[in-house]
Amino acid sequence: MSNIFLLGAVFVGGIAAAVQPVINARLATRTGVLESATVSFAVGTIVLFILSLTASKGSFGGIAEAQPWELSGGFYGAFFVALMILAVPRLGVTTVMAALIVAQLVTGLIFDHYGLMGVRVATIDLRRVLGVLLLLGGIFMIYRR
Repeated sequence: MSNIFLLGAVFVGGIAAAVQPVINARLATRTGVLESATVSFAVGTIVLFILSLTASKGSFGGIAEAQPWELSGGFYGAFFVALMILAVPRLGVTTVMAALIVAQLVTGLIFDHYGLMGVRVATIDLRRVLGVLLLLGGIFMIYRR
């Protein structure tokens, strides 16, 4: 897979990240926040299960050797989905996505700088910090009413 294709796929994933909470929040008006999050995860689990059985070259066997923290991704996903269902109707998609992006970038800077969880080390420099600060300012410009 080329990097250009992968970057395009990430862009599409970004669109999905903005659309998913809108759909889930709409469902929550009929079911409730946690119920909507549960439906979202159930549908996603079914899709991933089918794909893992039909299109993947991996194996579930490696789970037995996984560290406990390596199994915590679902917890973070559940927290994220439920929080987005609560936040989007109150704050708006643009504000929520802007705050989300800044939080991800700050977290990414820290992970990269220290090489946390085995990621490639990329030290924090002034240019990267200024970029994140500009985005943080953008949140206030977007949210200010």
